[in-house]
Amino acid sequence: MTTPVPALIKDLPRAQAQRRILIVLIVAQVLSGAGLAAGVTVGALLAQDMLGTTSLAGVLAALGTAGSALAAVAVGRISQARGRRPGLAAGYLAGAVGSAGIIAAALVGDAVLLFAAMFLYGAGTATNLQARYAGADLAAPAHRARAVSTVLVATTLGGVAGPTLVSPTSDLAHLLGIPDLAGPFLLAGAAYATAALVLGIWLRPDPLLLARALDDDTPPPAFVPQGERATPANTRPADTGDRPRPAERGRRSGVLIGTLVMVVTQLVMVAIMTMTPVHMHDHGHGAAASGLVIAVHIGAMYLPSPLTGWLVDRYDRLTIATASALSLLAAGIVAAGAPGDSVAPLAVALALLGLGWNLGLVAGTAIITDAVPLATRARTQGLVDVCIAIAGAAGGMASGLVVAGAGYPLLAIGGGILALVIVPAVAAAPR
Repeated sequence: MTTPVPALIKDLPRAQAQRRILIVLIVAQVLSGAGLAAGVTVGALLAQDMLGTTSLAGVLAALGTAGSALAAVAVGRISQARGRRPGLAAGYLAGAVGSAGIIAAALVGDAVLLFAAMFLYGAGTATNLQARYAGADLAAPAHRARAVSTVLVATTLGGVAGPTLVSPTSDLAHLLGIPDLAGPFLLAGAAYATAALVLGIWLRPDPLLLARALDDDTPPPAFVPQGERATPANTRPADTGDRPRPAERGRRSGVLIGTLVMVVTQLVMVAIMTMTPVHMHDHGHGAAASGLVIAVHIGAMYLPSPLTGWLVDRYDRLTIATASALSLLAAGIVAAGAPGDSVAPLAVALALLGLGWNLGLVAGTAIITDAVPLATRARTQGLVDVCIAIAGAAGGMASGLVVAGAGYPLLAIGGGILALVIVPAVAAAPR
């Protein structure tokens, strides 16, 4: 019995390349996470200071989200045509240029330039999220979710460090004659530019291009309906006419389910998270208490990623997607019932909210990656992230209207109930 040497030779560079790629992505994500968190921490405050009103501060966040959505398409298309390395590097470079534009706007006091620069700055956010797909390109199907979670958890390290550097960067800005609130964007610009440099130099081999070279891209069986068998790529049953083949239907089902899971979890998470500090302020809590609750929430969004990835790989993508809906429902119930003068229940609620988002994002990403062939993977993933960005913007804008009209408890419980849309969709999905 002979050893299948060609298969072993083929698998060897894949494993070695995957380890190298994950290391490079982790470094880039730590840097970009620091830049992202630093900018987000003071963005609304800078807008309020420059514009003299809080009414337009939300517009700045909306422009950042719009820029993120457009960048997700651009990064996806560049990655599809030329590989992950140029796509991700270009996205981070755009974020660095946006950071420089925000600093320039603060120097000259130009609100129009501030809005335009914030739109460009949103590219960093989109690229930070798109990087998780690069971690899964070369991963074996049984390890894809763990690869995604490794990239996600790296963002946490930078995300924790970024806000702690707000004060030092503000002091540096003061020494340079730049408005203090623009200081964190010095860090954001440097972090994004360095992340682009790291990816541009060291993300070799390109994970998407190497995956295409190594794989014959046969249709994945994960979402072929039960009881049906995918037909070979060059054949079609005589009586099917123009109907999609089972493998094609399975792929479409996977894309729809994965997108639904991530869109719903993003919308519910952003809606409840956005209004929790406002709710706490209305009940007399200070910035320190709100900051603690949000810190717990952000930690729960990213820190469970290694465990989540193992669960998604070990059990079933759709099972963990269902768990994300139940976690979001629990978050809504706890938040709605939390006494206004108590911080601990809200911290628990937002921890569950972050966990639900994490479960949904890792499971949804794995579902999408399983379902989409390499030939169109990056472009499809970019379009999916556009939907996620739009859902986040919609959740943020709608949350204020709901709280103003019906109160925070109704927003929380309504968001939890909305998350249950995932359950029947998952139950109806072919496995």
